[in-house]
Amino acid sequence: MRKVLCTGAALALLAAPIIAQSPPSTVFIEAMTWEEIRDQIADGTTTILVATAGTEQKGPHMVMGQHKYVMEHTTDQIARSLGNALVSPIMTYVPEGRWDEARGHMRMPGTITLPEEWFRDLLTHTAKSHAAGGFTDIVFLGDSGGNQGGMSAVTDQLNEEWAGTGTRAHWIGDYYSKSSDDIRSYLRGLGYVDEQIGSHGGIVGTSQLLFVNPTHVRMELAAPLGGFEGSGVSGDPTLATAEFGQRFVRIKIDNALAQIRASLANR
Repeated sequence: MRKVLCTGAALALLAAPIIAQSPPSTVFIEAMTWEEIRDQIADGTTTILVATAGTEQKGPHMVMGQHKYVMEHTTDQIARSLGNALVSPIMTYVPEGRWDEARGHMRMPGTITLPEEWFRDLLTHTAKSHAAGGFTDIVFLGDSGGNQGGMSAVTDQLNEEWAGTGTRAHWIGDYYSKSSDDIRSYLRGLGYVDEQIGSHGGIVGTSQLLFVNPTHVRMELAAPLGGFEGSGVSGDPTLATAEFGQRFVRIKIDNALAQIRASLANR
């Protein structure tokens, strides 16, 4: 009897109508089908954000993917604000130093590096792939300093190749450089000194991750300068707050939007 009932239940499930689901509201192409992307391009969504993040140590209190998690938030907001943009899969392989010389971030396990020339090739092939798919404006932006030069150089190279084709690359350096200056000026205005602010794994980065994805911060392990020599931390992450983080990512988003809109207007 049990087998009969189970079979009957299974047949009932098979006979049940399949309810069509609407596509998710997303700007990330990895969460879309190719037909959905095609249709959005046809409707005028011809800008694609190519964001570079990296996988690097962030001290004892933050996960290796801090840049990626921040960029998931910022690129989502940037694309939605533009209204005609999608987001390419965030690049987590960027130059971080030499793997055969344990210096800088490469001293810590988990950090992944890519040679500069390979990074530039990755950017180039990604951009050309999107251009072949129908995107006409490829926008580069990155969440860390080591990525900036490669994106700038590739933008110039692509625009030279694409001259007269109607396709253009845009490097949005203000997302990182101007925002870093603006955030540091804001904190100085509140009375924080450079030793507290730091340059890696301190108030700024920790606050941003506390805001966008707090489960990836171990605040119980946060300490000034990481708590020990060679921790990988510069500054005092114990001063970080989610409220700071919300302000900092807003600065990044606003600076990026202003530069993107200006660049698109001058294409």
